[in-house]
Amino acid sequence: MRATILTDNIEGCGLGAEWGLAIYIEHRGHALLLDTGASDLFAKNAAALGLDLGAVEVGVLSHAHYDHADGLAAFFAANGHAPFYLRRGAAENCFGYHGDSLDYIGIRRGTLAAYADRIVFADGVREILPGAWLVGHTTPGLAAVGERAGMFVEDRLSRKRPDDFSHEQTLVLETDGGLAVFSSCSHAGVPVILREVLEAFPGRTIAALVGGFHLYQTAPEEVRALGRALRTSGVSIVVTGHCTGDEAYTILKEELGGALSQMHTGLVLELD
Repeated sequence: MRATILTDNIEGCGLGAEWGLAIYIEHRGHALLLDTGASDLFAKNAAALGLDLGAVEVGVLSHAHYDHADGLAAFFAANGHAPFYLRRGAAENCFGYHGDSLDYIGIRRGTLAAYADRIVFADGVREILPGAWLVGHTTPGLAAVGERAGMFVEDRLSRKRPDDFSHEQTLVLETDGGLAVFSSCSHAGVPVILREVLEAFPGRTIAALVGGFHLYQTAPEEVRALGRALRTSGVSIVVTGHCTGDEAYTILKEELGGALSQMHTGLVLELD
């Protein structure tokens, strides 16, 4: 498995960066795209790296936020055939607090209707390519997590309720060394996501965890506790960036040492 970060918050390899995430993944002879960042920057970076978006067989949207979804139009312009998998709960209805303001942070409105023929809504645990799986949340009570994080979704009557992250999904790839877990923002919490993956794949181990951990507003002691939990979890490779935050990364590095790497645009991760 080879994963290339097409866009992240941190620049690298002479490529541009933005508040967003997109990852090009080659796995068992197949090409996947996880997320599309906040613009067409991921497509420009893919071209600069010599990666062909037209070769992508399947796209995956980790969750329904603009910084992962607003490059969808650029992807569909570059690729005329690949389905894009969203979780069943995904809609254009996500809001979040920035200071005292509750702002729209969802998929650009009109996108789901414009590309309805390319979008597939997934339920449960679903294999989308050989050895490539989508796992949705099964943990009850996640709306409490959304409320604490200041994230909400809007219903058809324009009423806001705490986000339970039913629009979020994890990409899991089988490798010879164990499972590679891609969790782009981990809104439900890293421990929740790892437990759900292990429940979906009993008897398997997680070799690698890649993604954003949504820790940039989290208390240092909570971040340190997560680092300690990861250190004893058996996960040997942790690559994080995007919404993890600089302070949280520093704390995790203190706990995880060489097992932790900083995500940046252009980074290439290879696993057997």
